[in-house]
Amino acid sequence: MSQGVSRLGLVGCLVGFLWIAPAVGAEECLPSPWGSDDQIGAANRITPSRVVAAADLVQQGRTHPLGIVLEPGMPAFPPRYTSLQVVQPGQQYNNDLTPVYGWDLQYNDDVVQMWLGVGPQLDGLGHVGHKGLYYNCNPGAEISDITGLKRLGIENVPPLVARGVMIDMAGHFDVDSLDAGQPITSADLEAAMKAQAVELREGDVILIHTGWTDAHLKSDPQLWNSTIPGITNSAAEYLADFKPVAVGADTWGLGAVPPIEGDRVYHDHLTLIMKHGIYILETMNTGPLVDEGVSEFMFVLGQARLKGAVQMIINPVAMW
Repeated sequence: MSQGVSRLGLVGCLVGFLWIAPAVGAEECLPSPWGSDDQIGAANRITPSRVVAAADLVQQGRTHPLGIVLEPGMPAFPPRYTSLQVVQPGQQYNNDLTPVYGWDLQYNDDVVQMWLGVGPQLDGLGHVGHKGLYYNCNPGAEISDITGLKRLGIENVPPLVARGVMIDMAGHFDVDSLDAGQPITSADLEAAMKAQAVELREGDVILIHTGWTDAHLKSDPQLWNSTIPGITNSAAEYLADFKPVAVGADTWGLGAVPPIEGDRVYHDHLTLIMKHGIYILETMNTGPLVDEGVSEFMFVLGQARLKGAVQMIINPVAMW
């Protein structure tokens, strides 16, 4: 039994605690380097010259969806869920709509009830805070409302067009998937990047491939949803120092769950989002890119601009 799997009994006992454990001891809020009115954080690093440079990476004209397929009933961070209904308004029970439309027309509509933090998602800057404060020292009591965020809402995020970079940690460790709870340290990241000739630059979107979702989402959804391999607290700071726009992985979180001894669960979210204004991308479909040997690509995301939303389900596109 691997070290990760041997932890699962502990994870099962603590999973309820992990969902709500406060990130005590996180850094106090820092003012944004882009000013007191800033609501987009690291997206300020998307400049015309960087967009042009990213476009130059498209040489073969190939594309790949980075969002996994979202399914009703799929496992999600509790208590999140997705439910879908396809309906034919006014057409049930063989209703004849010819008098309404003037001809024999039918159509399907859909109704969805879901949390926006299910499956492939963008974590916005209003997602996590500490001691009542969020990114750029925005007080939660002032910006958080049942009808939507008054500041830092997902509608403020501009199109994220950047150079995408893949760090293949599963390949680095020569496994199909990292173990449950396996930590990825800054030394691990540095060694993988050196071996894979990956260079990080300011304004990048950094994706980490662990193999976790490809290996376990379908075969063992309970395992997939109860623990993940991921970066350590110090690895989050290490990546933030490169000044990316976003950091993501093929897991439902980004940091290891459970964390290694001395780390705090989900502290990586506070480091990246609250402290540095760096977006987090979760449950990304990285496997096919790794299989193709693609480590550098153009990343394009235009999320739905639902005013006041904290997160958003997404399907970014990788182009090369």
